[in-house]
This record gives sequence, structure tokens and C-alpha cells, in this order.
Amino acid sequence: MYKHVIWPQQYDPKTSAIYALNDIDVTAPAEVVWKLLVDAENWSSYFPAEDQVNLDGEPELALGTKWTRVTVGIPTKLIVTEYVPVSRLAWSTVVDGDDTGSSAYHGWVITPTDTGCHVLSEETQQGSYFLEEPGRKNPGALYRYHQEWVECLARAAEAEAAKARG
Repeated sequence: MYKHVIWPQQYDPKTSAIYALNDIDVTAPAEVVWKLLVDAENWSSYFPAEDQVNLDGEPELALGTKWTRVTVGIPTKLIVTEYVPVSRLAWSTVVDGDDTGSSAYHGWVITPTDTGCHVLSEETQQGSYFLEEPGRKNPGALYRYHQEWVECLARAAEAEAAKARG
């Protein structure tokens, strides 16, 4: 049984308007996946859609890192709220300029396996902005976006692991 995201109460999937769970088995060590995940400003090297990440001078994500990104045209402000090296990473998000209180919570859980690791991504979204934009206008968009992301992350990690093996 794989572990899941530890949810702050206000982001629990049981009470959230929008929720997506995506996961994948990766034939690369958890450490390789972790390194790619915390190197947020370079996500676009394997997932081109994430090309507007700014850690404001930080070398990589860490507990408490405040950062910005534009994803699918949505400018956001984020803070890393959970950071357990090579295991758990999560951040909360608010939409920049949205005064309705729309927010999201995205967590990643990496579990070692006999052949590499299992990567799980879960996100919930609340608020009128998310309900209208991705929710009503593009149902299923969050799931599809994250599925592509976990697949691209897996391919990149597997390629890195293959390079390291020589």
C-alpha cells in the first residue's frame, strides 16, 4: 500500500471542489526522482509546460521556500509546506491577483520499490477561480496535466539513472 499526501484540513479531498490523484512506477531510484522534483526552476527541461518557475535565488525547493510560477497561464504564489527528503514534498498555492481566496494544495509522495520507486501526486483546488477556470471550462484538466507531468518526470528520472549506470 502506497502512502498518500498528508492533507491540511482545509484541503482535504473529501471537502475539496477539485481533486486529482496521479501515480506511476519509475525504474529509477527515489533519490533521482527527488533531485528532479526539488530542482523546480529546471522542471521545463523534462516538462516544457512548467517553464515559468521562479525560486527567487534559492537553489531548490526546501521547507518554507516561497516561490512563484505561471502554470497553464495562471500566475501563482506558493510556499513549500512539507519537505521530507527523498520522500515527501508539498506546497500550498494562491492565485496571484485573485481576491476570492482561491487556493490549492499539491503533494508528492515517493516510495522506494524493488525496481526503483513509486511516485504519487495529489492536488486539491478550492475557490471560485478554480471552479470556473479549470473546473467548468475544462473538466479533467488537472488530472490530465498531472498525468503528463508524472510521466515526463518518470522518463527523465529513468534517463538520468541510465546515464549514471553508464
